[in-house]
Amino acid sequence: MSKQCSKCSKNDAIYMRQYSGEFLCKICFVKSIEYKVKRTISKFSMIKNSDRVAVAVSGGKDSLALLNILKNTLRGIDPVLIAITVDEGIQGYRDESLEIVRNFCSKIGVENRVVSYSELFGLSMDRAMEIRPSEKISSCSICGTLRRRAIDLFSESAGANVIATGHNLDDYVQTFLINLFAGDVERIGWTYPSPVEYGTGGLKKIKPLMEIYEKELVLYAIHTNIPFQTEECPYKDESIRSAFRAHLNNLEKIHPGIKYNAYNSILKIAKRLKEFPANTENTTPTTPNFTDKVNSQEHRKCELCNRDSSNKICSVCRTLNILTKGN
Repeated sequence: MSKQCSKCSKNDAIYMRQYSGEFLCKICFVKSIEYKVKRTISKFSMIKNSDRVAVAVSGGKDSLALLNILKNTLRGIDPVLIAITVDEGIQGYRDESLEIVRNFCSKIGVENRVVSYSELFGLSMDRAMEIRPSEKISSCSICGTLRRRAIDLFSESAGANVIATGHNLDDYVQTFLINLFAGDVERIGWTYPSPVEYGTGGLKKIKPLMEIYEKELVLYAIHTNIPFQTEECPYKDESIRSAFRAHLNNLEKIHPGIKYNAYNSILKIAKRLKEFPANTENTTPTTPNFTDKVNSQEHRKCELCNRDSSNKICSVCRTLNILTKGN
């Protein structure tokens, strides 16, 4: 690429941002990613001065890029950072990333804590796949449910009040489609990015990378010399997410910027669903609205583990019950 950078007009461009038409040199590209993340954090009030932030770091490009940006660019906020890494127990896959995370955290001076499924739940992911009663219970469903609980528990034990995850714009659009096709309309409202406290410790979950394309995070990691695991999870193909990812990537090739347009539309839908039907004329004092339902779910507890749950039995306890008892 021999084009000159559209920002500085000095250096040769290394990347064309097709949805905006910009040509960016290495320095301006890196700055643009960091600026976007800081803007997202500010726009949705994700992090404050007094926050203790647990960053979920898997060893992949997204989470390591997030940790790097939070450590090196939030000079005016300076939150306390702890890197939380989950060892699912996938033989031949997780060992490499654990070492990458450990070395990177040591290099930038961030504490790294590792928690395993075996330690918390009494079984590894490999074992869960062996004993699941049906392939209809997908690997990603099992892993995602246990991972979220593991991160919550370890973040609480580390004294964190904010959990930051490396979900990017591609992930956000894919999640919308998964919820849409599964009929989980309420969950779409829950994805609106304004932090909401939950649990006994008042945890908040944030996604500072949600306005960044996945491919741009790969480029950011490469040009900032961040090592990351490239091997993909051996169980990933069981998820419908892979099909949506491939479809959206194909659409983006034909129509540059379509993911970004979809993201902006989804954000508006999520906000309306979160507020619905507070402004409609059909609600009455005796009609439970969406907000009431969300509030009641936030204050409901699982009958088995006493954690927050939208049902009598939380998804973690249901999953473990299915795996260990087959029902």
